[in-house]
Amino acid sequence: MKCLYYLAPTLQSTRQVSDDLHAAGVNDFFLHVISKDESGLKQQHIHSSNYLETLDLVRDGLIGAGIGFLCGLAAAGLMMAFQPFGPDVPDIVYFMLVVLATLFGAWEGGLTGIATENKKLKRFHRDIEAGRYLILIYAWKEQEAAVRAMMRARHAEAELIAVDSHFINPFSAVKRRRRASARRTGALPQDQAWQ
Repeated sequence: MKCLYYLAPTLQSTRQVSDDLHAAGVNDFFLHVISKDESGLKQQHIHSSNYLETLDLVRDGLIGAGIGFLCGLAAAGLMMAFQPFGPDVPDIVYFMLVVLATLFGAWEGGLTGIATENKKLKRFHRDIEAGRYLILIYAWKEQEAAVRAMMRARHAEAELIAVDSHFINPFSAVKRRRRASARRTGALPQDQAWQ
């Protein structure tokens, strides 16, 4: 499954894209729109994005859990080496120390992630702030060509700006395509215009 990033200029265009994608068999679970105008999306019954897509909750939570795990291992190792509570401490105590440190790290990382914009969306931040609509379409391999063809044929105003192998992997990088003006001049083919 791939995530196709399209940028639409208006709410009406986004509505038409949403309707055409529904007609092509893409349901709301695989279609999310990120916009500054959340109320407009709700009024038009367009499926908006969720916190996992707009915030860095998962990425920072996993990083925090990894740091917490390493700190827990270090603390358990120091406790084993220096035995501050004597030599008869059960092994479950060391295990629980590692688990608690990992959970604490995940919690702290998640709190940091809630306050941070998703790293994958940073490249599109200016466009969203300018009032454009970022459309995320999750397409299965067998659906991808049909979705791209439909978007090219019916929605020339919506620009394909990036393709991600899958949005769920919080550590994968998203490469933004170059602007349409570079493609129109013939400098770059439409499907290979990547930054």
